[in-house]
Amino acid sequence: MARASHAQDARKQTRLVPEEDPEFQIAPMIDILLVLLVFFMAISTSEILQVNEGVILPVAKDAKKRTKPKGEVLINVLWNQFNDAGSIDVSEHQYDRAEQIADLLAKAVKDAPETRVLIRADRNVRYEYLRSVMLVAGQAGVGKVTFSVVDKEGSDAPTPKAAP
Repeated sequence: MARASHAQDARKQTRLVPEEDPEFQIAPMIDILLVLLVFFMAISTSEILQVNEGVILPVAKDAKKRTKPKGEVLINVLWNQFNDAGSIDVSEHQYDRAEQIADLLAKAVKDAPETRVLIRADRNVRYEYLRSVMLVAGQAGVGKVTFSVVDKEGSDAPTPKAAP
């Protein structure tokens, strides 16, 4: 029987015995959770940026919760009481008249026929001005128009609701 060499004996002594139960490692778990957190923050930020702080929404206690379908165009309609004029904000672009957004809406309907327009109109907007926005949406082929409202007076952080 051959005797093991000195080198083989040294290797045998330095080898680690395999662990019976692997340890639970928390560092990779935390890394994954942080990546998910950043991902969801980035997604929610893009949705929050579409809301215009200058719009004071009207109150409607019986409104339904908002569901966001594909092909939704968000239109902020603001009213300046100092010069008694309105403005329209779509995708961070300002327009003075409703006719200026007709091409934008027509393109959205062409890309997705089920496109819905969500109007966030300031409670001080004149009816004629808001009516012109709705007429342009209808002429562009938009089949569904909804309005964003809040469920209680003085709500700084409104829960998104839509009034059909």
